[in-house]
Amino acid sequence: MNLILLGAPGAGKGTQAEVICDNLKIPAISTGNMLREAVKNGTKCGLEAKSYMDSGALVPDEVVIGILKDRISEEDCKDGYILDGFPRTVPQAEALDSMGVKIDKVLEIAVADETITQRLSGRRVCEDCGNSYHIDFKPTKVEGVCDKCGGKAVQRKDDAPETVLSRLKTYHELTAPLKDFYAAKGILVTVEGQDTVEDTSKLVLEALK
Repeated sequence: MNLILLGAPGAGKGTQAEVICDNLKIPAISTGNMLREAVKNGTKCGLEAKSYMDSGALVPDEVVIGILKDRISEEDCKDGYILDGFPRTVPQAEALDSMGVKIDKVLEIAVADETITQRLSGRRVCEDCGNSYHIDFKPTKVEGVCDKCGGKAVQRKDDAPETVLSRLKTYHELTAPLKDFYAAKGILVTVEGQDTVEDTSKLVLEALK
């Protein structure tokens, strides 16, 4: 199954992606990680992306989708994959379609803005491997140290409360129209985020059956 995960920053996409991966035995593909990997490996699209990144410019959609197509042609994606972080806009979704990337289902995790603000201000992310934690809901075993790689778990600047509201506004303006785009195709499923990760996971897995 080829999936797209939608949801505002802090809606719990990363956590639910892990649950889906474990259950369906498919990889989660984060756009950021994928770009960094392509640059590191020096692929044709990776080198092209690097030239934009080095100059501080946004990597164009067609370059990102080129890297994405390389990534999903790898062996671990043969039974499906989850896209996290792409597409973010309707033009990106249309570009994905036009390049022949088939999506079976789009899963939206819906969480109220107030809940997200509380969640994000407690989030901590590993500087080295990108693993995500929360001081209340998913703390590291040792404070400030990533369980997975031992890197430093820190609060990102964009998780500070004053920037969260601005990020939510951007999400609603840019990404929310994607819901209409995929609803029109009949492949959008919305799951209401619950108080616990486990309850949300249960609804997510039911929605994917």
